[in-house]
Amino acid sequence: MRFLKVLFWLLLGGLVAAFVIYNGDERVDIRLWGGLVADFSLPLLLIITFLLGLLPALVAYQTLRWRSRQRLAGLERALADLRAVAPEPAVAIATFPAPPLIADPQS
Repeated sequence: MRFLKVLFWLLLGGLVAAFVIYNGDERVDIRLWGGLVADFSLPLLLIITFLLGLLPALVAYQTLRWRSRQRLAGLERALADLRAVAPEPAVAIATFPAPPLIADPQS
């Protein structure tokens, strides 16, 4: 699984590098408030836009992981409390008779 994750990030990095190489000299004018105009490099603008779009998903994912860890820790504490309160049941050891020996077929 780790190999696929590394492969994915390498492919994504390669695509970004290829995009930057082929479109590095493209400029984009962005009209702002009050008649201001910002001049951005197209690859930089698209990378910033991608990262801003990725940010809410990363925050939601980290929040979900944190809540899951908190819930798991609470359940583990509750299980430890239940184990401390309830006595362990006695386990009976069953003994079985030994199987009969196989008779020698020549006798």
